[in-house]
Amino acid sequence: MEESQAISIAVNEYAIGAFIGYLLLLVGIGIYSTRFSSAGISNFFIGGRKMNRFVVALSAVVSGRSAWLLLGVTGMAYAQGANAIWAVIGYTLVELMLFLYYAKRLRNFSEAYDCITVPDFFAERFNDRKGYLRIAIVIVFLIFMVSYVSAQFVAGGKAFASSFGITQTKGLLITAVIILLYTVLGGFLAVSLTDMFQAIFMIFALVVLPLIAIVDFGGLSNVLHYLQQMEIGFIDPLALSIGGLIGFIGIGLGSPGNPHILSRYMSIDDARQLRWSAVIGTIWNVVMGWGAVFIGLVGRVYFPETSMLPAADTENLYPVLAQQHLHPIIFGIVVASIFAAIMSTADSQLLVAASAVVRDIYDRILNRGREIPQKTLVLYSRIVVVLLVVFALVFGLAAQELVFWLVLFAWSGLGATIGPTSILALYWKGTTWAGVFAGIVSGAVVTLVWYYVPILKNNLYELVPAFIVSLLATWLVSIYTRKPDHVEEAFTAMTRG
Repeated sequence: MEESQAISIAVNEYAIGAFIGYLLLLVGIGIYSTRFSSAGISNFFIGGRKMNRFVVALSAVVSGRSAWLLLGVTGMAYAQGANAIWAVIGYTLVELMLFLYYAKRLRNFSEAYDCITVPDFFAERFNDRKGYLRIAIVIVFLIFMVSYVSAQFVAGGKAFASSFGITQTKGLLITAVIILLYTVLGGFLAVSLTDMFQAIFMIFALVVLPLIAIVDFGGLSNVLHYLQQMEIGFIDPLALSIGGLIGFIGIGLGSPGNPHILSRYMSIDDARQLRWSAVIGTIWNVVMGWGAVFIGLVGRVYFPETSMLPAADTENLYPVLAQQHLHPIIFGIVVASIFAAIMSTADSQLLVAASAVVRDIYDRILNRGREIPQKTLVLYSRIVVVLLVVFALVFGLAAQELVFWLVLFAWSGLGATIGPTSILALYWKGTTWAGVFAGIVSGAVVTLVWYYVPILKNNLYELVPAFIVSLLATWLVSIYTRKPDHVEEAFTAMTRG
């Protein structure tokens, strides 16, 4: 048997032109949003709670996907087959429930108590006068968010290298500069508007590419027949272990704990519009998820062996398949969709990390009781975004392997610490300050321990046990500790309208 030959990716001036047009659109949005975002810290971090329902719907689902959807899920489906769909089902169902129920309570409470950040919510809900709970949450955010942003930069460098033939380091620098420009200029409004356009790029590419590839192979029946002959159970979504099934579905448990998703719920102009956002967001999640899975499946038909992909890396399947089946201009849009996924997550995480430093540490703890001018806070927020980009960039350049290792549990770390505690804070009047603190600590510890023990990690995704332990710890400690004073007022604020 002849040795399989790896495919290389080549682009022409049309593809590069389409991609540059996309980048100019992002910078233009940042410039357009500058005046609005400079008005105050609320505008800079949550759009002044004036965001449109359509923007919120797309921004919420896209900011949670990152390059994991376009590169990770496609590679997962390529390697493991149709059972990858359970990962899509898990986060789609959880985020539907968040839109319908969780988001309205969070939005109502945040407006009533003037909460701009997730630590704001916890501090107001549990009378965190000394700021210890706020500090604990900020530490969790910074640990996981900086590593997460670094990984997005590295993913951008990798995508540039495979798509345009430049070095990964240069690609990493370009990615960081682009994200920095429109995030610093336009704040939350720019990030949300670019997320909306990026969602359109992503859904276009994820629908068009698998359709054309399937047609070129002779239709869906031919693709499925080939896959069935190639490997037994490859197209059977139930061909996986119970632990694998629970782990895939459990990925969705990270959504209520990731603050860059929660800030979208806090930003909508009218909480009653969240049901409409639920419909749009769910449709987008379903179509994008199914598109990513089908790209992985049909990609296995065209490249039966991993060695046929550049660097034998399944994450290069998406751009390779696109180059072979699409016009160069459309291929440029597909490459743009990869960066859309990367940037829609990195920019949101930068804002969350910056808000944790400026709003939660500088404004609410170091300068408690003092009135800081809004424009000063916005200026400091922009400076912190720049510093965070520099730090994440250095981290990404110096420790690329470590960054990717860290991002594997960043989603689960945030999901296990903030998810269970925020759900109980919104739905159970008996939740206490001490219970939340216990839930945050136990969730983080179990995430780390589970990830380090191979026999545990290989049988079940660490987010699932960490989420359960955090939920139980919050509940048990809350039973035996003092309840906050204004619970009834808090729940009245959550449930109004």
